[in-house]
Amino acid sequence: MKTYSIAAIPGDGIGKEVIAAGLKVLDALAARDGGFKLDVRSYDWGSDYYRKTGRMMPEDGLSQIRNADAIFFGAVGAPDVPDHITLWGLRLAICQPFDQYANVRPTRILPGIASPLAGVTAKDLDWVIVRENSEGEYAGVGGRAHRGLPEEVATDVAVFTRAGVERIMRFAFKLAQSRPRKLLTIVTKSNAQRHGMVMWDEIAAEVAKDFPDVTTDKMLVDAMTVRMTLKPGSLDTIVATNLHADILSDLASALSGSIGVAPTANINPERRFPSMFEPIHGSAFDITGKGIANPIGTFWSAVMMLEHLGEKPAAQRLMRAIERATANPDLHTPDLGGRATTDAVTDGVCAVIRADNA
Repeated sequence: MKTYSIAAIPGDGIGKEVIAAGLKVLDALAARDGGFKLDVRSYDWGSDYYRKTGRMMPEDGLSQIRNADAIFFGAVGAPDVPDHITLWGLRLAICQPFDQYANVRPTRILPGIASPLAGVTAKDLDWVIVRENSEGEYAGVGGRAHRGLPEEVATDVAVFTRAGVERIMRFAFKLAQSRPRKLLTIVTKSNAQRHGMVMWDEIAAEVAKDFPDVTTDKMLVDAMTVRMTLKPGSLDTIVATNLHADILSDLASALSGSIGVAPTANINPERRFPSMFEPIHGSAFDITGKGIANPIGTFWSAVMMLEHLGEKPAAQRLMRAIERATANPDLHTPDLGGRATTDAVTDGVCAVIRADNA
């Protein structure tokens, strides 16, 4: 029996609630399958830790989790702590040093969930968005000068390197190649951003030559929002920069019915460092403590974590349980128009796991 070490970082807000739910579901899955065990160690890093110590995570935090097989992350952000402190102090403080450069965000309409787009069904909206996760607009390069003076200036420099762009393009092409439609849409803004984004386009064209079986097209990011809304069936695999994919994936999850069901994998494909799995939704302090957070995005992130660990049958079983749960209106949380609680959805998914024979 394989044992996987999991670093659980619930973080802030509803992150604590959904990670607890996710671990309960994973325990039920491990007990049902019997082929693996999870050795989970939880870390209390986040805004509460910041208020006590002045840091979002310990100075040696990375060394504490470096040898984990995977990281299970909840959310980060609090109303009384500036967002740039929470994000750069925890989530990006893990993603960047661990070179989790491939952010993967699948989006599709799950059974029982309706898209806000009229007439759009599951056969029309089944995407995977690949987000460059290490540089671009979130590289952290820039600064401020003359603070508080009329001439104060602030800069954020979008950094694109040939190595960074080529590796995410190759990752996206391979992913597109593995999907039935073998279609990749490359998102850009090279009409206005004439240096970094032009290089992005050029490298995409170079890499495309190595994947002749993958059909590609190119979209300006603003036009992409229109295409996602009006012609969702024309899309399959999508690759975009750190900022552009961040925005587009939120739109994608809303179009699939709720941001509460959307998963994320932050992957180091070479496996030199652990990869991290998290729901998209964030800390959502407006519903924290109410017991109504949708845990489906966390469960789906756990599916991606199991796939990454090589436990494909368990991942498939959990995905079936998710789909059977969302098909039941009694297990819809308020973001899906229902009245179910986090606990009710969690218990429902666990019950399906225990009963699943196919």
